[in-house]
Formats: sequence, C-alpha cells, structure tokens
Amino acid sequence: MKVFGVIGWKHAGKTTLVERLLVEITVRGFSVSTIKHSHHDVDLDTPGSDSFRHRAAGASEVILATPGRFALLHDHRGTAPGLAALLTRLAPVDLVLVEGFKRGDHPKIEVFRAQAGHDLIQPADTTVRAVASDSPLPALTVPRLNLNDAAEVAEFILKDCGLVAV
Repeated sequence: MKVFGVIGWKHAGKTTLVERLLVEITVRGFSVSTIKHSHHDVDLDTPGSDSFRHRAAGASEVILATPGRFALLHDHRGTAPGLAALLTRLAPVDLVLVEGFKRGDHPKIEVFRAQAGHDLIQPADTTVRAVASDSPLPALTVPRLNLNDAAEVAEFILKDCGLVAV
C-alpha cells in the first residue's frame, strides 16, 4: 500500500481536496482508503446502544455490523496510536490518503490558502513534495499545483507513489 498525506492549517481546504482526489483516483481504477486525524475526541457510538454498553462494560474492541457497513470501535485508553499502527488495521488497497498527521515521515502535499492567514509549512518540512494552492506563491523548492485542479493533484500523487509511469 502506498501512503500519501494531505496537510495544511485549519480552513485551508484539506477535506475538500481529499474528497475530490478520491473521485479522481478511484475513477482511474485505483482502490483508495483514507485515514483522517483529529485533535478532538469524537464518539461514533450512541450512549445507551448495545455497542456502547459493551464498551462501557470493558470491551477493548467492539465491531458494530450492519447490512451496509461495519465499524470497529477500539478504545486505546492512553496514547493515541500512530499512523503506522493505524495503517496495519486497513485492508490492502492501492493508496491510502492521510488527512492530517502532518508531523509523520510519509510524503505529503500541503494545501495552502493565503486567506487562511497561516504561513507555509513546506519550507521547514522536507516530506512535503508539492504545495496545492489557489494563488501564486513565492519561490518554492517543490512544485506548486493548482488546488482547484484535482486531476493535476491526483496525477502528481500517483506519479510520486509510483502508481503511474512518470
């Protein structure tokens, strides 16, 4: 499995780009999974439900299985697992797009919008292979891609990962 990250500051458009990349890459015949990092605690389970009661009673993991999907709920009760540990939980695919985990050592594209009011991450991070932006940028040491052209960004990722010929 190839792993490629999409990073950037809040409100830069990371999730929107990941959505557009999923469409663009899967239409080309590649299988893709995603990992989304959040700095906030979330609970996908409903208090009072059977699966919630299982977890509350001490289960380390609960699988909630429905006709359309299943969800694995894993309580780690301590330090959050790193990206490498999470990747082992996924079924094999051609590509895993990772939104967040900006400090990881996997290759990444930075999403940058000047109006978000943050500095570029790229100059200080050698794992950033390109910057996707909707505006001109000062000289970069990596390619600048058009944030609004998902096909261009997808092509860059697929080539960088070796999934298509350069």
